[in-house]
Amino acid sequence: MAGQDTSADTPHVVTPLLTVIVASALSTTFEWYDFFVFGTLAPVIAKNFFTALDPTAGLLAALGLFGAGFFFRPLGALIFGRVGDQVGRKGAFLITVTMMGAATVGIGLLPTYAQAGPIAPILLILMRIIQGTALGGQYGGAAIYVAEHARPNHRGLATSFVQAAAAPGLVIALTVVFLTRTAMGEPGFTASGWMAGWRIPFLLSAGLLAISIWMRMKLTESPSFVALKEADNHAKAPYAEAFGNWPNLKLVLIALVTMMSAQGAIWYTVFFYTEQVFLERFMKVDPVTGTGLLMAVTAASAPLYVLFAWISDRVGRKWVMWFGMCLALAAFFPGFHGLARMANPALEAAQTRTPVVVVADPARCSLQFDITGKGKFATSCDIAKSLLANAGVSYANQTAPAGALAVIRVGGVVVPSVEGGGLSAPALKAANTQVKGALAHALSSAGYPASADPARINLPGLFGVMMIFAVAATALFGPIATTLVELFPMRIRYTAMSLPYHVGTGWVGGFVPVTAFAIVTATGNIYAGLWYPIVFAAISAITLPFLLPETRGRAIDV
Repeated sequence: MAGQDTSADTPHVVTPLLTVIVASALSTTFEWYDFFVFGTLAPVIAKNFFTALDPTAGLLAALGLFGAGFFFRPLGALIFGRVGDQVGRKGAFLITVTMMGAATVGIGLLPTYAQAGPIAPILLILMRIIQGTALGGQYGGAAIYVAEHARPNHRGLATSFVQAAAAPGLVIALTVVFLTRTAMGEPGFTASGWMAGWRIPFLLSAGLLAISIWMRMKLTESPSFVALKEADNHAKAPYAEAFGNWPNLKLVLIALVTMMSAQGAIWYTVFFYTEQVFLERFMKVDPVTGTGLLMAVTAASAPLYVLFAWISDRVGRKWVMWFGMCLALAAFFPGFHGLARMANPALEAAQTRTPVVVVADPARCSLQFDITGKGKFATSCDIAKSLLANAGVSYANQTAPAGALAVIRVGGVVVPSVEGGGLSAPALKAANTQVKGALAHALSSAGYPASADPARINLPGLFGVMMIFAVAATALFGPIATTLVELFPMRIRYTAMSLPYHVGTGWVGGFVPVTAFAIVTATGNIYAGLWYPIVFAAISAITLPFLLPETRGRAIDV
């Protein structure tokens, strides 16, 4: 009967629910490990694969490449959604995990720019495309597979372990990076040779790949899909049914606007931008300290996915998710200001005491957003702003006469920039180095610290603020899997739910780091990048109460 658990009545169910949950969660953990390793090592990737670029452009390119992997996730959702709706969930599982693991191992075997020149970043881009495509097909299948095995009144709890699998995936990735980095030391870890430590986390995916394939081979097909297939009622044209039929397309758009845009923006701000860009890049917190802090927050937040999904089984899905959105909206700006005070009080004091101003012709200032790494930001304004952003220093903007050379004012000290548009690459690099040296001297004389003082970092305070962020992210993310499963008809479920999930997570969430960093570079305000996730979260928080139906208790075998 629709809405009831039929697993006991069908001979096709040979895999117990616990095995389904464990296998789906573990293999999902391993796939997230693969993806998170790259995000964690973005600064090291920038150093080894974008050597031809200055540090700021190199980091932007690496962050953009991190986002580029997400860009291809909707493509994977379409490809493997069709496979899952026409052939079966299990087959899509096996293909995606194999692609993901193989691409990650491949990154560990790539030559660096110093070893192979421009071919190195090209090969890296190819590996990221494969990763993103594979992950685009993985999530929807795992969530659907578990939900179609679970009892209706425990559906949120069962699928929450797929959601929570992201947390151990990130923890394992951070742990491997942390241990390797500590054991080899920073020079050995970030080196460009074949024995560099940064390769190890990628190469370890070979073992994880074997475990993932073994786990997924133990699974049988979803009983609901078997019944659908035997009745010859499965989708013959999933794309046309999902996106060419207005009632179904309307559900896709509702899911994207009311849930997935906010989820992507909030989750990746909390678990990537906060540590990787804000603490490490802007606040100058040591990477080992920042990684350890993020590991602790991620581990502590893992049970919250399960808690909020369990709550959604009892009170409904939409209001639990809405609470997460509203908490993020309320907490981000004051929370990031608190992080700055607790991470690097000397930096905040210096910026209050001796503000920095960039005086430049606005027409000569670019928005330094470039996901390909091919952009050349060589005007005196661009050079001045990129050097300050690279130093993690906030600055005000002052208009100069048209055509004037940009200068940086550090209190009463004036540091002229350089016009690099007509310079050769070596000459431009030399000019950048000269300006960078003069700027560093001026900042140091004004009391700006080169790095955060470990003795003055308030680690408990940082942990507390980041846990508030994590509560918001997990309250939103915990019930999403079962909400998406319950929202769409079974015939087109894999295709229809995967696309909005990966547009929101991939296109909105994946570009949080690079977009927010570019906004900060343009405005000079280290908090301005927060407007990116705030806008998406606000749109979802406003529309969810009115557009998203409550799905708790719905039958999913129809």
